[in-house]
Amino acid sequence: MTTNLFALLLAATAGVAMAVQGSINSVLGKVVGRMEATLIVHVLATIVVGLILLFRFGNGDFSKIPEAPWYVYLGGLINVLIIYGVIAAIPRVGVAPATTAIIVGQVSTALLIDHFGMFGLERICFSWWKGAGLVLLAIGTKLMLN
Repeated sequence: MTTNLFALLLAATAGVAMAVQGSINSVLGKVVGRMEATLIVHVLATIVVGLILLFRFGNGDFSKIPEAPWYVYLGGLINVLIIYGVIAAIPRVGVAPATTAIIVGQVSTALLIDHFGMFGLERICFSWWKGAGLVLLAIGTKLMLN
């Protein structure tokens, strides 16, 4: 139970960070341009992760790169879409509605990934309670846009 609580707190912290990140990235996008801000964010992230690995805080093994399925390397490409999408959306609709729409998209996709056990993840079946939760999130999104 403690492990699950820690994981959920870590996820909630990531959510807080995403809202802050989206906001500041949007400001950067207004100043230097959306695609330029997207590049800056990724370059800075690469430098930070590189420094973390340089000081041996990683515990992985780069020699295992060929063992990973090809599709796992799409994460970097998808991240460009995520960062750019947030930078473009927040100035138009605001942080709360954009974040709510992001969450609806995430949860919708997560339900599919869980239900079908995609990408080799454990299969977690869809339930009508989860569907009701998704509908309520969508209603919340609509309310945020008013």
